[in-house]
Amino acid sequence: MNRPLRRLALVGFLLAALPLATSARTPQAAPAPAAATGGYRLPPAPLQALVDAPRPPQLSISPHRDLLALIQSPALPGIDVVAQPELKLAGLRINPRTYAQSKFSFGTDLWLQDVASGKELRLQGLPAPLSIATTSWSPDQRYLAFNQVDAKSGRNELWVVDVAARSARRLTGMPLNTVAGRGYRWLSDSQRLLVQLRPEGQGDAPAGGGIPTGPNAQETKAGGGVKATPTYQDLLHNEDDARLLEHYLRAQAALVDLDGKVTKLGEPALTLSLAPSPDSRYVLRERVERPFSYTVPVENFPRRIEVLDLDGKPVKEIARQPLVDGLPTGNDAVRTGVRDIDWRGDAPATLVWAEAQDGGDPARQAEVRDLVKMQAAPFAQEPVVLAKLASRYAGAYWGNGELALVEEFWWKTRKVKEWRVAPDHPELAPKLLREGSSEDRYKDPGLPATAIDERGEQRLLVAADGHGIFRLGKGASPEGDRPFVDKVDLDSGKSERLFHSQAPYYEAPQVLLDAEGRRALTSRESPTETPNFYVRELASAAAPRALTHFPHPTPQLKDVKKEQIRYKRKDGVELTATLYLPPHYDPKQDGPRPMLMWAYPTEFKSADAAGQVTDSPYRFNRISYWGPQAFLAMGYTVLDDFSVPIVGEGSKEPNDTYVPQLVASAEAAVDEVVRRGVAERGRIAVGGHSYGAFMTANLLAHTRLFQAGIARSGAYNRSLTPFGFQSEERNYWQAQDVYNTMSPFNYADHIKDALLLIHGEQDNNSGTFPIQSERLYAAVKGLGGTARLVLLPNEAHAYRARESIMQMLAESNDWLERYLKQPAH
Repeated sequence: MNRPLRRLALVGFLLAALPLATSARTPQAAPAPAAATGGYRLPPAPLQALVDAPRPPQLSISPHRDLLALIQSPALPGIDVVAQPELKLAGLRINPRTYAQSKFSFGTDLWLQDVASGKELRLQGLPAPLSIATTSWSPDQRYLAFNQVDAKSGRNELWVVDVAARSARRLTGMPLNTVAGRGYRWLSDSQRLLVQLRPEGQGDAPAGGGIPTGPNAQETKAGGGVKATPTYQDLLHNEDDARLLEHYLRAQAALVDLDGKVTKLGEPALTLSLAPSPDSRYVLRERVERPFSYTVPVENFPRRIEVLDLDGKPVKEIARQPLVDGLPTGNDAVRTGVRDIDWRGDAPATLVWAEAQDGGDPARQAEVRDLVKMQAAPFAQEPVVLAKLASRYAGAYWGNGELALVEEFWWKTRKVKEWRVAPDHPELAPKLLREGSSEDRYKDPGLPATAIDERGEQRLLVAADGHGIFRLGKGASPEGDRPFVDKVDLDSGKSERLFHSQAPYYEAPQVLLDAEGRRALTSRESPTETPNFYVRELASAAAPRALTHFPHPTPQLKDVKKEQIRYKRKDGVELTATLYLPPHYDPKQDGPRPMLMWAYPTEFKSADAAGQVTDSPYRFNRISYWGPQAFLAMGYTVLDDFSVPIVGEGSKEPNDTYVPQLVASAEAAVDEVVRRGVAERGRIAVGGHSYGAFMTANLLAHTRLFQAGIARSGAYNRSLTPFGFQSEERNYWQAQDVYNTMSPFNYADHIKDALLLIHGEQDNNSGTFPIQSERLYAAVKGLGGTARLVLLPNEAHAYRARESIMQMLAESNDWLERYLKQPAH
C-alpha cells in the first residue's frame, strides 16, 4: 500500500537507553577468548547491565488525542526463543506454529493514560501471559484491538479492550493468519474488523518427501534486456518450498463484529493485504498467483489487485500483474502497470495509484514519468488522471476534495517536489508548493501534520480558516536540530512559527492535540534528562506539563560528556561527529584514552549538503548495548557517527572516488580527536554494522590509522552483489573498476591490523550473506593476517537473542582490550 515518502506516524516511541555500570575505568587485560566449543560467553558486568536492564514502554495516542496506550517492552528473548522453528520462504520469515511473521519481542503489559489528568488507567481481563504483537484503536476510540501471539502454544488471536469498561476480552477463537499484512483492520463503524483468518479445515502443512523428483532448472533467453536482480535472501528453492508458501500464505478474509460473529468473505486466497474502503463498503485485496519464482521474493510474484464487496464477491479487477524477475538498472526503476495502490483517505471509496509512463526505466527519456490515477466506486468509469509527474510518485496526504498534497522524488538527483491538488477537480492544474533536495536538511519544511478522522483515516490537519496546514520539522541548522511547528498559508506560502525547540532541551513535537494548532504532544530531553512526553501550549512561554515520568536509565552514567564537534576534510568538506567522554574523565588531567570510532558512510550529490550538521547537542546521552557508546562503561572514549560523506556532484558518481573520500574522512576524524587530546594514534579502533562493517574493512585495507576493527554483518566482495548495492545504481559490468576497487576482499593482503568479524548465521539482508565474512576471514588468515570470525547461530542481520548480544559484547570488549590497552608507540 502506498504511503507518503516520509509520513509522520502516530506516536510510537521506544527508549533504547539502558543502565550501565556504576563507574568508568581504564581498560584492563582481556581474558583469553573462549574455545570454539565453549558455549556462549558473558562480557564484563558493566556491559551485562546494558543488556538486562528494563526498557521504557512504547506509546501510541488515540484518535481523539486524549488517551495514550502504553505497552511495556520486554527484555531480550533467550536463544531458546530465537531458535524456535522458522521458515524462510520467498523473502518471508514465518513462524509455522503461529502462522505469523517471525517476531521475538512482544508487549508484556498494556495500560492507558488520560492526557488531561495524567491518570493511569489499568485494564482487567488481559491474557496471561500477555504477548502483544500489534495494537489498533477503533475510529471512535471506544475500543483498542490487539494481536496476541504466543509462540509456545501456537496461538495467534484477536483481542479487544473496551476502553470505558477498562476490560479486555478475546474477540474470536478462530486464529488469525498474519504471515503477510497486519491481519486485522477496523471498519469505519468501529463495530467490525476486517481480518485474515487461518482457513478452517486447512490441515497440516505439506511435508516434503525428502527424495528429489528431479533437478531444479531455470532458463533465460536473449532479448529481454538488462535487468537488475538484487541478491535476495530466503528465496524458494524447489516445489516443496512453493507448496509450503501456499499453505502458510493462504488466508480467509472475514468480518468479525464486537459480539465475535464471523462472516467469511469469499474463498481463501494467497493474500498479501486487505484494506477496507473509508466508507467500509468495499475491500481492496492483493493476492499472489502462480507461477512462482526461485530468483525474486513474493512481492515480485504475479499478483491480482481486486475490489470485493462485503459479501466477498468480486466487484472490479483493477490489475493482473505478471512476475517481475528484474527491473531496469537504477534506483528510480519501478515495475510497470498499477503501483502503490491505496484508498483515497478523504473520499468514501476512491482508489489512487501510480503508473510509470517510461516503461519503469529511468534511462528512457520522458517528460512524464508517472501518472497518478483515481477511480471511484462503483469503478465503472475510466480512471481519471490526478497528476502528471516528471519523477516518481512518492505518496499523498489527503485533506478534502479541494486539498491534497502529492509528492514526487527522483533518486538520481535527490530532487523532491510537493504539489497541491484538488482531488475533486482533477482538471485544475496542480500548484507547486516545494522543490528542493532531499539531502538539504536545512531547507526541509517539515512533514504535514495529520490527524485521524471519524472513519479512522489519516487526514491533513487543516486550519480553521481552510487555507492553512501545519508542518512538524526537525529544524536542522548549523547549531544542530531544533524541532519546530509551523502554520503555513497555502495561498500565500507564508509560514508562522508556532514553536521552536530551545536550549538546553531538545523538544520534538509528535502530534498536534487540536485542530487550531494550540497544543502539542512533545518529547523533551536533555543530555542528562531522559526523553519524556509533555503537553505543550504552543502560544505560552510556560514550561510544558509532564505526561510521563520515565526514570533515567543510567543514573550512574548521567555525567557522560557529549559534544557535537565540527572539523574539515582536506578537500574542504565540512564534517561532524558526536564525541562522548566517560564520567569523571578530564583529557587535560588524565591524558588521551583508547578510543572506539563508529560510522556508516552516506552518498551525497552535493558537498554542501554533505557538510550539514546532523543531530543536536541537546539530545539525551542514550547508551545502549548496540552502539559504540556501550564501551563508555569500560572507560573508552567514543566518536560516534563521524561523517563519511561520499560525494559525487553533477554527472559524477559518488562511488567513483569512494576509497579516497573514505580515507580522507577517517584521517580528518583521527586528526581531530588527537588534536583534542582525547585519543592518541595507535590506540584507536574503528567499527560499524552492515555498510559500516564494509567501511571498517576498507579502512583497515587502505590505511594504518587503526589498531583494530570490529565489522558486524558486512559485505566485502562486491562482485557477489553484481546488480547494485547500497546507493550504487550501476551493475558490475557497467562499473567493474568501481566494484573491484571498493571491495576490501581484493585488498585482504593489505589488512595488517586486527579485524574482528561478527555475523548472524541466518542473515536476511540483501547482499550480506554470511559467506561474505567467511571468505574475508579465510583470505586474511591465508595471507598471514590477524582476524577472528564469530558466527552467531539463528541470528539475522540484527541480533536478537540475549546470549548473542552478550557474546557480541564479550568478543568486542576482548578485541578492544587486547589491541588497544598497550600504550601507543
